[in-house]
Amino acid sequence: MSVRVFRKTGSAVLVVLIAASVLFPLAWMAIAGFKGRSEVLRTPFQFFPEMWRWNNYSAILRDHQFMRAMAVTFIGALIFTVLSLAVNSMAAYAFARLDFRGKRFWWVYCVMPMFIPMMAILLTSFVVVSKLGMLNTMAVLIIPGVASAAQMFFLRQYYLGYPVAVEEAALIDGASRWQIFLRVFLPQSAAPFVVVGLASYLAYWNAYVWPILTITDPSLTQIMQFLGNFRSDRGNDWGMLMAGSTLASIPTIVLLLVFQRFIVNGVRISGIK
Repeated sequence: MSVRVFRKTGSAVLVVLIAASVLFPLAWMAIAGFKGRSEVLRTPFQFFPEMWRWNNYSAILRDHQFMRAMAVTFIGALIFTVLSLAVNSMAAYAFARLDFRGKRFWWVYCVMPMFIPMMAILLTSFVVVSKLGMLNTMAVLIIPGVASAAQMFFLRQYYLGYPVAVEEAALIDGASRWQIFLRVFLPQSAAPFVVVGLASYLAYWNAYVWPILTITDPSLTQIMQFLGNFRSDRGNDWGMLMAGSTLASIPTIVLLLVFQRFIVNGVRISGIK
């Protein structure tokens, strides 16, 4: 066997193993939704159920609270994503292309939150939003997390690599900085925007601790809060939890499949720049 064939075979095997390691938990979660309460964690491990039960999925789909939680969370995630893109892209452009006093200091100040665990500022953040009267509102789920140091850093790296000649030509033509950002930089930022947008969407969709602390209104229950109701001191309904988790993951999987090309290009471009 030649070295080239061996490398191709090894690469194919590695890809298959990585794909299997990613898909196996998803497949197990979906199939576990067809199992009974005690069958999910039965030992020895059994991948397929002894009898396929649709009652978990049907009960979840008939639950109006589940559908409302999905809708409320999806709408909140869209608003959060749009605001996050707007705030982080403008900040990234300013730090990448503008010169102003204290630029380096403010950049370090904005990036430092990347190194602070969320749990370290959780109590302080709760006290602040409570004093501002934001509890049990959509604002408390959206505003505190809109500015993201990681996403700001990601977009700044992309803008730093943009050709200076294009920007100078626009300035010579009389364009303002705001016009350059809107008409020159934004149209070229589709790939990194998709990466940052999906990161914002996932951060909002998967949030669990913060909604539990700040939301008690049933009409604003987030999807992760709803799924957490299947776990309690009286016992865990693993079958219902797996069924609900499977259904709740569908919107995210669809978005990842639709935008996968942009995700790869966005990471590659920003990494090179």
